[in-house]
Amino acid sequence: MILGVNIDHIATIRNARGEADPSLTAGAHICELSGADGITVHLREDRRHIKDKDLYLLKDILRLPLNLEMALNEDVLEHAIKSLPRMCTLVPEKREEITTEGGLEILSNVEKIKEYTGRLHEKGILVSLFIEADNSMLDVLNDIRPDFVEIHTGKYARNYYNEMERFYILKTFEKFTQNCIDIGIRVNAGHGLNYQNTSDIVKINGIEELNIGHAIIARAVFSGLGEAVREMKNIINSGRI
Repeated sequence: MILGVNIDHIATIRNARGEADPSLTAGAHICELSGADGITVHLREDRRHIKDKDLYLLKDILRLPLNLEMALNEDVLEHAIKSLPRMCTLVPEKREEITTEGGLEILSNVEKIKEYTGRLHEKGILVSLFIEADNSMLDVLNDIRPDFVEIHTGKYARNYYNEMERFYILKTFEKFTQNCIDIGIRVNAGHGLNYQNTSDIVKINGIEELNIGHAIIARAVFSGLGEAVREMKNIINSGRI
């Protein structure tokens, strides 16, 4: 299992003053040197943190794979096609939300998701769908044929201290992961994962990558970005022994 670090909130801090610090590229380099396996950014429709120029600059300077989170938005799709990240993760997006509130609504967007998947595949870009772990969606996923799904772990994070609920959610994740693998779709996970709740997720066989951002940047305020990345990487590695 590998770690993708979401660096959106480095840009959030930078944008608070409208200046150049902290440097997004410096942050990405520190993540790389500290054991991160990939960098994730979300180019939102309102550009509230990551800007267009950030995307192209990161793609130019990064040695790590770049994962671009994006809504079903034509403008952002054009930037994805031009910048050529390793992977695009299709996510839901609402202007008024503070952070992504749930998985992508697939049933009402099947044709658009298939269109975007096809256009990204034409450019050699891997496609992931950020979704709830819903086993009733397997036939639809098999029709769309993304390369990955990313399990939205927000409900798990919110219920982490409810032992019965946590157990049920983890079992759902395990079953969904195996079912996706059985039909040839690879599995990642993320959202709300932190230094307390990640250790249970890393025990699920078949999940390849965890995308974690807010918890790492929050920890970095106190311990530094390099140490925050190394600490999370240690949690992931220790859980696989």
